[in-house]
Amino acid sequence: MAETGGGVREVKSAARTVELLELLAARGDRPARLQELAEALDVPRSSMYALLQTLISRGWVRTDVTGSLYGIGIHALLTGTSYLDSDPRVRLARPYLDEASDALGETIHLGRLDGHSVAYLATRESHEYLRTISRVGRRLPAHAGALGKALLAERPDEELPEGPYEALTPHSHTTRASLAADLAATRARGYSVDREEGVLGIVGFGFALRYDTPAQDAVSCSVPVARLTAEHEERIVAVMREIRAKIEATAPAASGAPHWR
Repeated sequence: MAETGGGVREVKSAARTVELLELLAARGDRPARLQELAEALDVPRSSMYALLQTLISRGWVRTDVTGSLYGIGIHALLTGTSYLDSDPRVRLARPYLDEASDALGETIHLGRLDGHSVAYLATRESHEYLRTISRVGRRLPAHAGALGKALLAERPDEELPEGPYEALTPHSHTTRASLAADLAATRARGYSVDREEGVLGIVGFGFALRYDTPAQDAVSCSVPVARLTAEHEERIVAVMREIRAKIEATAPAASGAPHWR
């Protein structure tokens, strides 16, 4: 039986429940059938059916009128919202994201490192364009975006996975050597640059928030290539550096609040 990080034996039924919810969440708007889920998690159909019915009754999974299609339920949303509402760092950052959005007119993000991915915790969309790929709650590979690269640069290269990495666009880093070279440049300049590595036509600038060591959170600004001039890029960097400094200066101290891991 697998062990948790604390050396305690993993509860198999709990692990299976979490794996099922993560699988349904990853499918997004593509509902799954019973057989698909049973095969994906290597679980007998009867056991999977019983687990699904339990989760449906509690609102964590939903099914269609025929009872043959399954998707993530509304309680996942409620729990996710509770996470955002209870996190003091997210609450702290929100007015500064507004400030950056008003100053630049571009899309501003707050993200948190989650393994080898970044989870988007808050977004202020540009009125000029919508970038739904980075909606709140979405996870993207850390190697292919400004937020992720800003956070990876806060860590030693030895922690990078071997690769090869997923190519989201023709500009994505796919090797450890290529990514390591980019992270070295990120450390030298003090912020990351994503030039169409995550989404074609979009350039991002990422800034790690160093109120944790190593940093877990970062802010970024995304702008369409067509609107990015040298002058605009210079202003984006100046504004986002100021926003980073403001957030770090007002971040709650570790004492008096839980230090989550």
